[in-house]
Amino acid sequence: MNPVIVIYQDMEQHNIDKTRELETKSIARLLWIYALPAVVSQIVASVYNLVDRMFLGQCVSALAITGLGITMPIMNIIHAFGSLVGAGSASRMSIVLGKKDVRWAEKILGNSMLLTFIFGFGFVSAGYFFMDSILGQFGASADTIGYAREYMRIVLPGMFLTTLTFNLTGLIRASGYPMKAMWIMAGGAILNIFLDFVFIYCLDWGIGGAAWATTISMAVSALFSVWHFLQRSSFIRFKSHAWAPKLYIFRNILMIGISPFSMNIAASAVVALLNHQLLRYGGDLAVGAYVVVNSYAFLVLMLILGLCQGMQPIAGYNYGAGHNDRLKAVFLLNMKICIAVGLFGSITSICFPRFISSLFTSDEALIRLSAMAMPYMLVMAPLIGFTVNNSQFFQSIDKPWIAIVTSLSRQVIFLIPLMYIVPELFIHWHWNGLSGVFAACTIGDVLGALLAGGLLLTQLKVFVKGYQPPSRKGRI
Repeated sequence: MNPVIVIYQDMEQHNIDKTRELETKSIARLLWIYALPAVVSQIVASVYNLVDRMFLGQCVSALAITGLGITMPIMNIIHAFGSLVGAGSASRMSIVLGKKDVRWAEKILGNSMLLTFIFGFGFVSAGYFFMDSILGQFGASADTIGYAREYMRIVLPGMFLTTLTFNLTGLIRASGYPMKAMWIMAGGAILNIFLDFVFIYCLDWGIGGAAWATTISMAVSALFSVWHFLQRSSFIRFKSHAWAPKLYIFRNILMIGISPFSMNIAASAVVALLNHQLLRYGGDLAVGAYVVVNSYAFLVLMLILGLCQGMQPIAGYNYGAGHNDRLKAVFLLNMKICIAVGLFGSITSICFPRFISSLFTSDEALIRLSAMAMPYMLVMAPLIGFTVNNSQFFQSIDKPWIAIVTSLSRQVIFLIPLMYIVPELFIHWHWNGLSGVFAACTIGDVLGALLAGGLLLTQLKVFVKGYQPPSRKGRI
C-alpha cells in the first residue's frame, strides 16, 4: 500500500480516537482537559480588556476612555451575534460527533461559516453607514464622538474577525482540540496587550492605536483558526460539500445559540435600566460602585463560564452517543465546581469587600459605597453558579428553550421588576432605597436559581439509562 495513504489513515484514526476519548476517559480527567483551557482563555480575554482601558487612561485622556466606553455596548451586541453562531455550532457539532457522523459535522462547520459571513457583512455595513447615529444613541457627545468614531472605523472589521474566531475556536474545542483553542484565544489577547504598548505608549497613536491593536490581534487569531480546519491532520476540515447552505442546519445552530445571544442582549438592556435606578437613588457614585462590584463579579462569572465551556463538548458528545450515565456525571461534577467557585466569590465579597474595592479605585467614598454593595451582589454567587451551569448544560444537549428561560430568569424575568419594586419597599420600611436596588439583585439570584431547579426536575429523563435524543428528519 502507498505509504502516504497509510500515514493519512493513521492520522484519521488518531483524530477519531481524540473524540472517542470523550466516551472512554474518566469524567474528572476530561473536565480538567477541556475546562482548564477554556478558563484560561476567559481570564486572559478579561485581562486584556482591562489593559486597553489602563493604557488609554494613562497615555491618552479620560475622554478617550469615555469614547471607548461608548463603543462597548455596540461591541457587546456584535459579540452576541458571535455567540449566536459560535455556541450553537459548537454544541451541535459535539452532539453529531457523539453520533459518529463526521460528514454532518463538516456541514455544520461550513454552514456556521456562512452564517458568520452573513451576520458579519450585515453589522459591518450597518456600522459604517449609520455610525454617528448609532454612537449618538449610545451617549456620544460632541467631546467624545470623535474618539468613538475613530475607534469604530478601525475596529469594525476586527469585530467581524472576533466573531469568526469565537465561532471557530468553539468548533476546534468541540472536535477534540481544547488546548489549541486556548492558545489561539490567549495568543490573540497577549498580542493585543503587546500591540497596545507599542501603538499607544511607544508610537502615541492614541485611541486609534487601541483599535489597530485589537484588529490586528483578532486577524492573527482568525488566521490560525482557519488554518486549523485547512490542515490534513485536523479531524474536521473544510470540505466542498459542506459549503452548500442548509436551512435546517442554520435553524439548528440558531436555535441552540439563541440562549447565549438572548443573555448577552438582555444583559446590556438590564445594565441600562439598573444604571437608571442607581442614578435615581444614589447618583453617579452609585453607578461607579456598581461598576467596581460588577468588575469583580465578572471575574467570578468568567471562571464559571469557562468551566461550562469545558463541560459543553463532553456533555454534547455523550448525549449524542446515548451515554446517559456519563452525561449525568459531567453535569453533577461541573455543577459542584461551579457552586464552589461561586462560594469562593461569595465568601471573599463578604469578608474582604473594602480590600477588593480598593483594587479598582482609590476614592474613599467610592470604596465605602462599593464595599456596602458587594455582599448584596455576590452573596448568592453559588446560586449563580448553579443557574449558569444548568443553562449551559441544556444548551449543550439541544434543549434551547430550557436554556433560554434559565439564562434569562435571573436578569430579566425577575430582576427587571424587582429593581423597581424592592427599592420602594425599602423606602416604605424607612430603609435606604439604594440598598433596595442592590438587594433586588440578591433576590433575583435566589428566584432565578429556584426556577432553574424546577426546570431541571422536568428534564431528569435525559439522565435515565436507555434515553435517546429525538432524531429529526432532514438533518444529514
